[in-house]
This record gives sequence, structure tokens and C-alpha cells, in this order.
Amino acid sequence: MAEFKGSLRKMAATLPIRASDSVHYSMVLDDQLIGLNDYLGQPITLTYTGGIHCIHCQRKTNKSFSQGYCYPCFKSLPQCDLCMMSPEKCHYQAGTCRDEHWAKDFCMQDHYVYLANSSALKVGITRGTQIPTRWIDQGAVQALPIFRVKQRRYAGLVEVLFKEHMADKTNWRAMLKGNPDLLDLAAIIAKTLPEVAEGIAALQSEYGIDAVQFCDRAEAIAIQFPVLEYPTKVTSLNFDKTPEINGHLMGIKGQYLILDSGVVNLRKFTGYQINFSV
Repeated sequence: MAEFKGSLRKMAATLPIRASDSVHYSMVLDDQLIGLNDYLGQPITLTYTGGIHCIHCQRKTNKSFSQGYCYPCFKSLPQCDLCMMSPEKCHYQAGTCRDEHWAKDFCMQDHYVYLANSSALKVGITRGTQIPTRWIDQGAVQALPIFRVKQRRYAGLVEVLFKEHMADKTNWRAMLKGNPDLLDLAAIIAKTLPEVAEGIAALQSEYGIDAVQFCDRAEAIAIQFPVLEYPTKVTSLNFDKTPEINGHLMGIKGQYLILDSGVVNLRKFTGYQINFSV
């Protein structure tokens, strides 16, 4: 039996060289990377030992906020601000950003607006450095960049235009029940562009042509996930209610472990002290 312990972080994931191969996942416990693909089909146990430490300041906390932060960090850090969930509400230009240096490094960088097919069609945004990680974390089997923009707020404004025509959320239960039907993302964007053209033109007029640019040469990518068997009924497992979670590892998708006993979103429990055995 192999045993590991440490503070949980979101799983690391990398695309394989061959498109026909599956994403390679590693569990992250402190500075340990534990490859998970080789454990498919095997019984595993994850035990929450009762400690939670903030992933920013390392303070021990009774409750985790915003996927791994203590309450003081949640209330003060820029990465926990409301505009992280609603980028169109960025208030950097108003001079009220929680940390201007952080914003310059993360928000004032190139972002992409994209289409993805996870549980179904959705629109989303991500930093250029987070491609394709963002798509993997959402369990997307297809993804296509559609606009490159100069900063996060512009990405949010473009996303708002597309949200009038398609969803911006993933139905995680549907995503974990199997792969959705494949879509022609290029055809979808060709059909949708005329419907948002006026709004895009207005943004380019206000912020400059180079601030919002269409990715006319982008190609859709396909993503395969390491899943032996999808559940017919999705049962969510929670360390706060069940400190010991065990079962056969049937698959990994998004940030979820799919067990024959249920599914667990490891990202939700970032900062939890975990013992992992297989």
C-alpha cells in the first residue's frame, strides 16, 4: 500500500502529446505530486484529518472560503474579490483595487473568451497562461478560443454579450455522467458573431481595435479524460460530513475524482489536511 499525506491543492493536469490519449492527473499534497492515472480501477482512501490551513497565509482556520482561504484573506485578497467571478465589474480603473500590483500581473494581461463543450455549450474566459488548464478543470471535451482581449475586464464585457445567447456555467452533474455530444464550435461561433457584432464594435470603438481581437485562425481542441466508467447517479462526497472517503477510482474529470461510491471535488477542499492511500 502506498500512503501520502499533506495539505490538499487542486489537481495538476497536463494534456498528452497524442490527442487520442487522456489527460494526465496528479494529486497535489503540499509539494508532492502523486500520479493518479495509474491507480484507475484500484481502491483508494482519502481521510480528512481535521486541519484546514489557508493556502495564502497558512493560518489554521475552521472553515475554508473561496476554495482554500481563511476569512481575513478572503476579505482582503484581490483574488477573492467579487470581480473574479464577475470580471465585467472590475474596479481597477476606479482606484479601488485591493492590490494594484497583483492586478497588473493577473488582470492586466491578455485574456481569451472561449467556447467550451463540457456538459453542453458554454462561454467562458481565461488568462492566456491558463490555456488549456482552464478547459481541463471544467471537464470540457472541446474548446475554441474566439476573442483575445487586453485585460480581464474586457473579457468579461465580451462574455456578457455572448451570455445572451448561451450558458456560462457547467452543469457539473451532467458533466460527470458522461461526455456530451460533440459540437461544431466553429459553425456555432460563425452563427453567433452577427448577433454580437454591434456590441463588439462598441467595445472596439471605446477601447481600441487591438483591445478586442477575433481569433480568426484558432482551431478547436479535443480533450480526453481518464474515465473507466461514468456513474448513472451522481452522489457528491464531502469531507466535512464524511471524513473518510473510499472506493474504487473509476475516473477523473475536471477537478473531480469519480469513485464507485460517489464523486468528490478536490478543488473544493483546497487547504484540507488529507491522508491518501492506495
